Formats: sequence, structure tokens, C-alpha cells
Amino acid sequence: MPAIKFRGVDFLEFDKLLSEDERLVRNTARQFIEDNLVPIIEECNRAGRFPKELVKPMADLGFYGASLQGYGCAGMSNVEYGLVMQELERGDSGIRSFVSVQSALVMYPIHAFGSEQQKQTWLPALQKGEKLGCFGLTEPDFGSNPGGMRTRAHKSGKEYVLNGEKMWITSGSIADVAIIWAKVQDEDDRVRGFLVETDRPGFSAEDIHGKWSLRASVTSGLSLQDVRVPECNLMPGTGGLKSPLMCLNQARYGIAWGGVGAAMACYDCALQYSLLRKQFRDQPIASHQLIQEKLAWMITEISKAQLLVLQVGRLKDQGKAKPHHISMAKRNNVWMALECARLSRDILGANGVADDYPIMRHMMNLESVKTYEGTHDIHTLIIGQSVTGIDAF
Repeated sequence: MPAIKFRGVDFLEFDKLLSEDERLVRNTARQFIEDNLVPIIEECNRAGRFPKELVKPMADLGFYGASLQGYGCAGMSNVEYGLVMQELERGDSGIRSFVSVQSALVMYPIHAFGSEQQKQTWLPALQKGEKLGCFGLTEPDFGSNPGGMRTRAHKSGKEYVLNGEKMWITSGSIADVAIIWAKVQDEDDRVRGFLVETDRPGFSAEDIHGKWSLRASVTSGLSLQDVRVPECNLMPGTGGLKSPLMCLNQARYGIAWGGVGAAMACYDCALQYSLLRKQFRDQPIASHQLIQEKLAWMITEISKAQLLVLQVGRLKDQGKAKPHHISMAKRNNVWMALECARLSRDILGANGVADDYPIMRHMMNLESVKTYEGTHDIHTLIIGQSVTGIDAF
């Protein structure tokens, strides 16, 4: 069967809702993925290898901290940034995860909560890809309930001493700096954020192996054993769980766009395959009602998801997006993408499990994306709290 090349997915003339600049950003990211990631991603997935050779080229295109202002950042709108995330995840969720962490979970908190010295020290280097970062919030026993974290920091002269464990940390073992969230004992266990250089004594990172998902992404566990950092490494604008949750909102927004990209990749592959694959009286399987029902469901849900993230992006650019808006987009679009992957695999039959096609890889990746940055159920409760005014956590 001929190789299947992505053709784009636009049923409702979605592109006409985008500005010329937004389409240019999307097309640039799309071409980068086609030229640089698509040819190598299946090999990376098989080997469990992060394509570090793409770190610098992505920096050159302004992907890191793309929606931030100053310090060498591209200053994109939130919609433009979302379109980049869409295309990255159309290539692979692990690559989008890497860029999301570098941008939303490392550069954003430094930009939002850091001192001017911290911003000058880290943001230009992170934007250029000369330094990499990771975000240490989740712990082995605390994911959906970050307030239960056991990582502690205490003041010792002009230093803070950190002890604790973090788990499921993207880019943990390749990072130069970790944003570590800890309860400060001297402040009645108030949650604060620290910049921790990963070469400090007592800091270690060990990769998690045996993953069936996000295999082209580095995922690590972090250990901090009496790690000492100067007091200037405390991010002064942090205080309480609101700070890390604001970071997560930035990441969830990008994930919502990324889900559209993964769904588009699966749908377009399944559509083209169904037109080429012939069964029963030498007819393409696309001529059968059951196949058309699956394709109709997918293109409808993708079209709805495109409109949802575009509206949330427009609200975000106006400063009006609320956490429950972003929760709705993340919850819906990742669920939708996973269902598209499953339906697409069904259309391809046995071929759907082979990595000649991207569908099974997207399906496995999306199982993780559905869980991280707030599970499907947690986002359900966030939306429910918004509409009822009652906290059901």
C-alpha cells in the first residue's frame, strides 16, 4: 500500500478563522514536523529514544516559551502557540510534552514568579535550547492531590535544604535546572518553588524504563537528599498551591491543542487507508456504511474540538480564559483524540497495530496524556465545581 502522507484536516473551513500570521506559524510548525520528526519518530519510539538532535532546531524556530514576552522569546499569541502544540503532537505526544515542559512548566514559572536575576540567568538560555528544564511537582504518592506532597525545604543560614522525591518527571535526567515545589517548614509548610541546578550534590535523576507510552520522551524520578540551594534560588513570587496550578493551566492549554493534532493524524491516516484498502467485490472499505459512520464521528468531533480550543485561545489572548475553560478543552480534546485513535485502529484492522502507521503509537501516548496534567476525572470535577459552585473533590 502506498505511503500515507498527512494532508491536513479542515472540514468547516477552520483556516478561515485564523489570521495570516496564525496560519504562517501553523504551516511552519507543520513543515518542520514533516521534514524532521515524521521520518525518525517510529525508530525513536521503537528504541525508546528522545530525539535530542531536534532540540536546537526547535529553539531556532522559537518554540520554547513561544507565548512569553522578552528575554529572546517569540512573543506569539496564545492561539499561535496552540497551533504549534497541535502540530508537535500530530508528530508525537512525547515531543509536544518536551516543548510543553520547557515552555509552560519551566520558562513560564520563571517568567511569572522569578526574580529579575533568575529571569536574566535562565530564560534566554532556555529559549535557545542551551539549557533544559524540568518541573518537579508530582510525587510517588501524590499526583491528583499535590497538596499532600512530602518534599520539604528548611532554611539553614543563607541557604535552603531540600529533601524529597518526585515522580513521572518529563526531561528529568536531561535537565540543567529543575523547578522543585516543596513545603517550607519555616513558613508553616507553605508551598514554594525553587530553582535547583541538577548538578548540585544530593540531586539525582533516574529514568523510568519499560513504558508502553511516550517512548520518545524522557521520563524520570527525582531524588533530593539534603540538596542545598542559595536563598536567591527561591522564586519570590511563589506562595501556596496556586502557583504550581497556574503553571499546570499553561500546560493544559497546550495539551488541549495537542489532542487535536493527534486526532487529525489518526483520522487522516484512517481516511486515506479506507479509500485505498479493498475488500468485498473489490470495493474500497470506505464504501461501507460502518466505516463511513466511524469517519463521520471522527471528523465531527475533531471539528468541534478545533472550535473549542480556538475560542479558549481567543479568550486567553484577551485575558478572559478561566481554569474551567481550559479544563473543558483538555478533558474533551484528549478524550476525543483517544477515541479517534481507537476508531482509526479499528478501520486499519491488523495493520493498525503495526508501526508502518502512526495510529497505535498515538493511542498509547494518549493514554498517558489523558492522565497527566489532571486526569479526565479531575477535570470533570473542576468543570462540575464551576457550574454548581460545590467542591466535590
